[in-house]
Amino acid sequence: MTSALDPGRPFTGSERELLENTLDLNRAGIVAAVAGLTDTEAREKLVPSLTTPISLIKHCAAAERIWFQRTLAGISVDDIDGFATTGGDASFHVADDETLDDVIAEYKAACARSRQCAARYSLDDTAQHRIAGTVSLRFIYVNMIAEVARHAGHADILAEQLRAQRPVTNFGPE
Repeated sequence: MTSALDPGRPFTGSERELLENTLDLNRAGIVAAVAGLTDTEAREKLVPSLTTPISLIKHCAAAERIWFQRTLAGISVDDIDGFATTGGDASFHVADDETLDDVIAEYKAACARSRQCAARYSLDDTAQHRIAGTVSLRFIYVNMIAEVARHAGHADILAEQLRAQRPVTNFGPE
């Protein structure tokens, strides 16, 4: 059974409940995808882009800040506790001293702050995004569901490839 069909998940309810739950499901999915990777594995590049398991988490933290804090809540970039100026390559940057656990903690904190920001608004409330123009909270939820789901899939595939590269240990009799 896929996580989308987990028994504890609501399959009915208000539009907002379903949007929030689906986004939270994807947020948990991207973190679960990288669980058990070492810091070295999490930084390994398997594709030509800046995409690594750790950088995907970092990028999603930036997306949380950009859409919920900066766009929806109108918090100035100087008052946001992390990168929140643009998406793209800069949002994938992970400092050399950051561990996978650090970046996951940063992401979870950004998600918690996103929930706090969104709680003050209705789905029809609008805000100005610097590129997209007028957006509603409903759009932000749908956009973030797609964004995080896409990157959770990327993280899942990369982590699977990294785990497959691990040496096989034979503990049985010869």
